[in-house]
Amino acid sequence: MTDLWLISVPLDKTSSNSVEKLKRTLSKTNLASCCKFSIPDLKVGILDSLLSMSDDLSKLDTLTESVIKKTYQCMREVMEQSTDKVLENTLAKGVDLMSYVTKFQWDKAKYPTALPLSSLADIINKEVSQVETELKSRAAAYNSVKTSLQSLEHKLDGNMQTRSLNDIVRKEDLVVSEYLTTLLVVVTRGSYLQWERTYESLSEFVVPRSSRKLYEDGEAGVFSVTLFKRAVCEFKAKAQESKFTVREYGFDLEEKKQQEMKQLSVHKKEQYGIFVCWLKVHFSEVFIAWIHLKGLRVFVESVLRYGLPVNYQALLLQTDRKRSKKVREELDSLFMHLDPTATASKTDVKGLTQPSLLPLLLVSCDIPGLCQQEYFSYICFHINTNVLEIS
Repeated sequence: MTDLWLISVPLDKTSSNSVEKLKRTLSKTNLASCCKFSIPDLKVGILDSLLSMSDDLSKLDTLTESVIKKTYQCMREVMEQSTDKVLENTLAKGVDLMSYVTKFQWDKAKYPTALPLSSLADIINKEVSQVETELKSRAAAYNSVKTSLQSLEHKLDGNMQTRSLNDIVRKEDLVVSEYLTTLLVVVTRGSYLQWERTYESLSEFVVPRSSRKLYEDGEAGVFSVTLFKRAVCEFKAKAQESKFTVREYGFDLEEKKQQEMKQLSVHKKEQYGIFVCWLKVHFSEVFIAWIHLKGLRVFVESVLRYGLPVNYQALLLQTDRKRSKKVREELDSLFMHLDPTATASKTDVKGLTQPSLLPLLLVSCDIPGLCQQEYFSYICFHINTNVLEIS
């Protein structure tokens, strides 16, 4: 599996040198690939508002990741676990997910950089929430059609108690007149002898020697029996007492069931096409929103951590999960100088108010949301490749 880390470091001389050293080290050792992650200049607004926004963006990140996962899982279920078909449809702006992330460009038309950060977060939140709501209703509608079709197929292709008899019964097997009718009775294989001995006694209006075995499988057989119409109710009741099952049958009834199954099958295919198309489009939209959200989080945390004026560099690291530990050790070593705890005591932290000194304030963990993730001397956000199924 692949690990994707979105990191941010300030553009001071020391950090810039560390970035160049990082690139050289990764290139020599092949521990990871490293590329610039482009985030445009966004409106900072009031610093106090960024503190609460950090927590809000964290929660929105969790929600968005959840919706991506649900959409992906639904796509797999609809496509019946066909990996090739799923991968063909899990794209972002027409390209594979890894390509979109590594070549990320901010969509200024959809997420205008002139808007406040809170407005950009609201756009993403509304988009993701709407997809989550619609996904539930569309999945429920599709599964309802699927379940109805499966239920009918089970009835038509099941055991003798429920399966279709259209391929068993011919018109010449049935006697239908003004006074007479033919019933079809399911008899278990162990009860054949009992049936032959007793069926004529189940009603005095049964036509003698009228029973014939029309079909059997490993468990039961279907027998026909002719009797007067006036005795049908009596015969059914007595048959039930003897554990014989009288099947409701008519060519019109069976034809109606077959027609219903065909209609459901056509409806399912139509719904499948519509649903897969919807999943494809909205998976792409939510994934794109998610990566923009990651960019928002990097921007906000960079301002809070590194201060004003905005001056940072965002990088995307891609590494094999087995090499993640070594990459992390390299990052920790190169950017150790950014760790506020190494340069200030708790006494020094008190009373700091300048934006450029905000890194020291963050260490105290008084800001909501900032201590809910592992702390590094540099800003780091993990892009969960388990959701993306990128190997």
